[in-house]
Amino acid sequence: MKKNYLLEEIMNKLELISALREKTDLSKPEASTVVELFVDNMADALARGDRVEIRGLCSFSVKKYKSYTGRNPKTGEEVTIKTKKLPFFKAGKELKLRVNR
Repeated sequence: MKKNYLLEEIMNKLELISALREKTDLSKPEASTVVELFVDNMADALARGDRVEIRGLCSFSVKKYKSYTGRNPKTGEEVTIKTKKLPFFKAGKELKLRVNR
């Protein structure tokens, strides 16, 4: 796992693929396909506005934000912030307990 300035370590997609290979009989291309399908299907569901729930782990949803008037921090000038949608992550109860052990 790679080091990060905020966290002890980071697990990236390649490390997730390697972990899947170690725990199953899948080859590297097969494990890669499984991870890619998982990530792509989650992203597609969120793009459609669907909610993705992985019981015990987490849920992802899309929050919609209305446009509003903000300020440019350098000039103080008012600017209009456009309507946007952003993905939202919520940790599940079991994940929270596991992280706080």
